[in-house]
Amino acid sequence: MSSFPDQNAAMQAMMQAGNAMAQGFSQFLADQQKQAVPGTAAPAWIAESEALKALQQEWMAQHAKLWQGMLGKAPSQPAPQVASPAPGDKRFDDPSWAESPVYDYLRQAYLINADYVKRMVEAAPMADGQAKDRMRFLTRQMVDAMAPSNFLATNPEFVKTALETKGLSIQKGIQNLIADLEKGRISMTDDSAFEVGRNLAVTPGAVVYENELMQLLQYSPQTETVAARPFLMVPPCINKYYILDLQPENSVVRYAVEQGNTVFLISWKNVQADQGHLTWDDYIENGALQAIKVVQEICDIDQINALGFCVGGTILGSALSVAALRGENPVASLTLLTTLLDFADSGEIGCLVDEASVQTREATIGKGGLLKGSELASVFSSLRANDLIWQYVVGNYLKGKTPPAFDLLFWNADATNLPGPFLAWYLRNMYLENNLRVPGKLEMCGVKADLGRVDMPAFVYASREDHIVPWKSAYQSRSLLGGDTTFVLGASGHIAGVINPAAKNKRSHWINDSKTANADEWLDTATEVKGSWWPVWANWLKQQAGGELPARAKLGSKAYPPGEPAPGSYVKEKA
Repeated sequence: MSSFPDQNAAMQAMMQAGNAMAQGFSQFLADQQKQAVPGTAAPAWIAESEALKALQQEWMAQHAKLWQGMLGKAPSQPAPQVASPAPGDKRFDDPSWAESPVYDYLRQAYLINADYVKRMVEAAPMADGQAKDRMRFLTRQMVDAMAPSNFLATNPEFVKTALETKGLSIQKGIQNLIADLEKGRISMTDDSAFEVGRNLAVTPGAVVYENELMQLLQYSPQTETVAARPFLMVPPCINKYYILDLQPENSVVRYAVEQGNTVFLISWKNVQADQGHLTWDDYIENGALQAIKVVQEICDIDQINALGFCVGGTILGSALSVAALRGENPVASLTLLTTLLDFADSGEIGCLVDEASVQTREATIGKGGLLKGSELASVFSSLRANDLIWQYVVGNYLKGKTPPAFDLLFWNADATNLPGPFLAWYLRNMYLENNLRVPGKLEMCGVKADLGRVDMPAFVYASREDHIVPWKSAYQSRSLLGGDTTFVLGASGHIAGVINPAAKNKRSHWINDSKTANADEWLDTATEVKGSWWPVWANWLKQQAGGELPARAKLGSKAYPPGEPAPGSYVKEKA
């Protein structure tokens, strides 16, 4: 190991670098605290503090152990294992990281440094919880970006693949990079493998109504008899509806139809410049409430069943509150999938929303304009940067690979614009001020919202590893809604937890009849059940059917004749 610098000199340089790193990061923490609480002094968090000294000493001890192990081993031996990746971190799984002492050292030194920086954030004396969450997020972005796996010079897999392919991987990587620059985004799947209407969103149906905001789809029955009450789905407007209707084997829409429901679904407009004036009230009045009215008239019925997913659930819950305050009761049962009604803990997105950012949106697009779909997609990708950004940087550009076909990631890349007034209002009144949960505080469509007036039976689903809608926050909907609630907790995250087909029966879910207001208490006494939660929901929905009747022979009605076949044209519009 004579090629390595003198140990003492290296240790001294490492200590100096550690002090500089600590001081710089401490100042960063202090600056963030000042921004979080304007006009107040940041807590003492300097390089000489006892807490930071303890972290530094542990950090230097780990580096010393790694360095001494490197100096004392034979050149052919791997570096001693001082630091290991966290469970599920696959960035360093390739054997080439351990085969070379240089790359093994780079890997472990990075893991030591990453852990050190993250622990600094946790130890920082910041009274503002949102400021701490923001620091966690920003630190993770920095740490993830600096991984040696992301760079040509420090990734042995790049060299290995280039040698194995005789340089073709480099050529292909450059081609992939140029193609993605032309797209304006990183490719996460083989885009040529999917097409909406060909092998995605193919459940048979037709458009039975449309306005400038949405198309209403009705799906063809697949059973001889159906529930007397039709079933309306309200998906999120921040992305395309076909997350609920991917391929036949993992389609929530098809499953609901097969369970004997007359299913309708809103396909939101991918708004362009001429829709940049649309507001939250428009999505309530001309979206959810108008769709409910059309379904009632087509099926000639007073009450329907309805489902809202993510932001669609917030829109639907708001719409039902408006309807109740108008003296109307059009929905007999409500299903909410990974939905926030109480935004006190709004997940990682919430840490990006503060007064300054909201004021900026209000000033730039709050009176009219668009939030581009590409910007929205970048925000969501950054929440899981290793999975949705850096994995593809390494695979596409360093290794020259084409990502495999994956329907969910195709949908994830199909960006959607949002109207500025809608977005600015939503950010302020939901994420920033959390007004919806307070009865009578928030005005929508001319009335004061009160979720307690939404008093029909409700099925509330949340995903345990959801980083967008924390499951305990979704659980709080039980305390806000006025009717009886059934809560089910699924495994996995925001999307994969929801799209867990009964036919594949993967993962697990938790059930409990307890009505406690405390989410932790509910989980402590819950029963874990292997497999999909879909059958539990389907059985609950059957109880809300209102009887049975023969399936309708035709879609739509005389007043609402069927038009273009599903999936319609709105869902095909690009951002």
